[in-house]
Amino acid sequence: MFSKSLIAYGIRAGIGATAIGTAVALSNSTETNQEAHASSARLEPPEYPWNHRYPWQSFDHASIRRGFQVYKQVCATCHSLDLVAYRNLVDTCYTEAEAKAIAADAEIEDGPDEEGYMFKRPGKLSDYLPKPYENENQARFANNGANPPDLSCIVKGRFSGENYLFALLTGYKEPPHGLELRQGLYYNPYFAGSAIAMPQPLLMDGQIEYDDGTPATISQMARDVSTFLAWAAEPTQDERKRTGFKALLMIGLMTIPTYYWKQRYFASYKTRVVQWSRDILSRTRKGGH
Repeated sequence: MFSKSLIAYGIRAGIGATAIGTAVALSNSTETNQEAHASSARLEPPEYPWNHRYPWQSFDHASIRRGFQVYKQVCATCHSLDLVAYRNLVDTCYTEAEAKAIAADAEIEDGPDEEGYMFKRPGKLSDYLPKPYENENQARFANNGANPPDLSCIVKGRFSGENYLFALLTGYKEPPHGLELRQGLYYNPYFAGSAIAMPQPLLMDGQIEYDDGTPATISQMARDVSTFLAWAAEPTQDERKRTGFKALLMIGLMTIPTYYWKQRYFASYKTRVVQWSRDILSRTRKGGH
């Protein structure tokens, strides 16, 4: 009797301890989630009318060219573009001669040579765009501890994609009254937590001079570089859309003859009437053949 009551008491105590532990864990988890949600709070970017959004639309290649200028003159000082080579620019926003000239302006580390040393040489079409920093430690040291992300797939890696980039680049503001930011941080409501370590990159209209004479306003530069980075994240998008439309066209053309063949081939089977004679029915019922 004593042993049974002791066992029952132990079971009740274990259940109670488990319930308390679960409640504490859920409470801590809720507080942690609330803190994480509060720290990641940001303003949702609006929807902008991009030219390449829908399946029947393609990239604005003039905008891609201008966006590459913005990246090269503004963004490339801190951000890398590891997955884009100079050859990718050919027939996209530059001719082959123009792309070769742009690549030749860059100094690419190569080697080792016959003596075992690395050396610098002019870039070629097969080279990828050079990195602004040699390693992560150097990048953090130059940016107050922040490591600028690679921009090759930034559009795919951020919610709302191009909308987020455009809103971020044009969304720098003075912090609201009562909000004090740590030194080296800047207020941007579209960034998670609203405190970003990147200084405002697009400072004023006319910051760069476009080759085609387009007025380089802040919004125009933000739009162009967002379009360029959207292309960099998916450079085969236009080709994929064309292939998809060709496939849909072929399927549409094959639908009519396929339907006609199906109707003609199966018409005899659908209209066929099977009749059984009395002799066959009688033999079937008797088990005969």
